Amino acid sequence: MIKVLVADDHAIVRRGLRQILSETADIMVGGEASTAQEVIRLLTDERWSAMVLDLSLPGSSGLELLARIRREYPNVPVLVLTVHPEDQYAVRCIKAGAAGFLTKESAPEKLIEAVRKVAGGGRWVSPELAETLASVLAGESKGAPHERLSDREFEIFRMLSSGKTVSQVAQELALSVKTVSTHRMRILRKMEMTNNAELTHYAVRNHLVE
Repeated sequence: MIKVLVADDHAIVRRGLRQILSETADIMVGGEASTAQEVIRLLTDERWSAMVLDLSLPGSSGLELLARIRREYPNVPVLVLTVHPEDQYAVRCIKAGAAGFLTKESAPEKLIEAVRKVAGGGRWVSPELAETLASVLAGESKGAPHERLSDREFEIFRMLSSGKTVSQVAQELALSVKTVSTHRMRILRKMEMTNNAELTHYAVRNHLVE
């Protein structure tokens, strides 16, 4: 039996995922988490065959949480299930340790297939993502400006682009205002921009913020 931990901050989504996965004979949802802290507690207290993880959990950057899971619980394969477009987040997630990447627009059958694949030790990526990863590994992908950012910078970039202030970002990420300000300066420099308005325009144009 494949025992799955489902992590999403929306109760309705968790219920839907439980229903989809529980309709199979070989998969059971053994627990749910709505915050990063709950994820770590459940990973520590129980054994899991796989985990379905949303990137937008309160308490931690999604990419940082993914990297922590890979570091501290390497035997738990993580399938990222997110609203974020594959072309914007997938490569970062795979690099951070995800065993698979799936968008919430995918059919239920794809979710079941992906869970089985990662729980069995495999990887789940779309043909398009596989081609992108191959290009990245071969050094053929030039990359967009936002791809020059580190994972932390990318998270802060998205938060600033969505209209949050430096103080709000600092509070949500448990960082000092000075640290966030430093990251902001690096983001502007790497992306060759001068202010938050340019960041927002770029993020909206490239579908990096909702």
